[in-house]
Amino acid sequence: MAERWDRVRVLALAPDAPSQRAAHSLASGRSWLLTGAAEPGALWGECRGSAATPYRTVVDLAGPAYRCSCPSRKFPCKHALALLLLWADGSVEEDADEPPDWAASWLTGRAGRAGRAQAGEPGEPKDPKTAARRAEQREARVATGLGELDRWLCDQVRQGLAASQQAGYGHWDDIAARMIDAQAPGLAERLRALASVPYSGAGWEGRLLEEYALLRLLAVAYLRQAELPSPLRETVRSRIGFSLRQADVLAGGEPVRDHWQVLGRRDLEQDRIRTRRTWLQGRKTGRPALALSFAPVGQVLDDTLTVGTDADADLVFYPGAVPLRAIVLTKHDALDGGPPAGDTIAGLLASYAAALAGDPWLDSWPAVLDVTPARSPVPAVSDAAGRALPLHQGAGDCWRLFAVSGGRPVTVAGEWTPRGLWPLTAWDEAGRAVVL
Repeated sequence: MAERWDRVRVLALAPDAPSQRAAHSLASGRSWLLTGAAEPGALWGECRGSAATPYRTVVDLAGPAYRCSCPSRKFPCKHALALLLLWADGSVEEDADEPPDWAASWLTGRAGRAGRAQAGEPGEPKDPKTAARRAEQREARVATGLGELDRWLCDQVRQGLAASQQAGYGHWDDIAARMIDAQAPGLAERLRALASVPYSGAGWEGRLLEEYALLRLLAVAYLRQAELPSPLRETVRSRIGFSLRQADVLAGGEPVRDHWQVLGRRDLEQDRIRTRRTWLQGRKTGRPALALSFAPVGQVLDDTLTVGTDADADLVFYPGAVPLRAIVLTKHDALDGGPPAGDTIAGLLASYAAALAGDPWLDSWPAVLDVTPARSPVPAVSDAAGRALPLHQGAGDCWRLFAVSGGRPVTVAGEWTPRGLWPLTAWDEAGRAVVL
């Protein structure tokens, strides 16, 4: 069987607090007529409910993925969560007999679809000429769109920034929609984000002008990409919105094996797509990595990398001037993780500056610091050398961080951004990871 999860990891999958409470009440075991678990990581059970027949629930831990016959639209439902809680508590018999037919058929179907997808990933396009023609057409559309963006940016500077606070969201939505038409979704995302800058407090004019400058730098870099070194060219294209297939990344990259510390993760939602950003750091190489997982709203994100643990794994990095995003190619073992080695604030800023020299559009960087949190005059963290960093306003009141610290130094992992530090994980006195 797969390594047993703890209750915290199970409850983290719940779509909301009511689902957690309902799962707790169902995990007593009295409602379950049948439960079982078997290799390579499958759980199943029948739970007595309001219907005449029991609800049938099956979980594939490798996904994780879930199926239940109940009518709930929440995903995972309370029955799947309760079954996972029973398993986490050791109340599900492992090495049971073969799963019942209704569970086996779903598990077999999932395994077959996964095998077909894996076998089909490395394939070349069926019609290379058509693919080449479409790629050429997209390059032309992007170039045209960037020419229009350049004119728009020049107009903003010529007209001045004073009217931006009265312009409304449509001011940026219109040009963002034009970038979507030009097949440059990365630019559209950055443009939509500008709508909140004029309302972000004192100094917004400087921040808006900085963003305009970075957008123009990106547009010019794309139009002159033939003059750029290959890694920087890959970064520019990625920021524009050109994506690489995982199969191509795996085929062109060298795996890096290490004991990867899972430092923290952050879930974002945009346009009904949920994104999970999981930050890793190699214990041997010291190399940072970012693993991304995507799922439509209502579906579960990848949960195989548990914060506070180590993973003996092979990672393949996407090409770029500052290779950061990575794919987990192979996981060998899950290891007990201890607190990572914290850096100083000066060390963090030096590493971030070096990364910015390679990728000027880098908007977040992993931070692992030995610091003391303080709430006044503004929420911030400071190190033994007396340097301080503000906490990101979007991170909320960060009460967990202050509770773990208790006014003492603590190791904190998070994302460093131009707007401040977004704390994600802290390690308490016993060395346990606390998700913030």
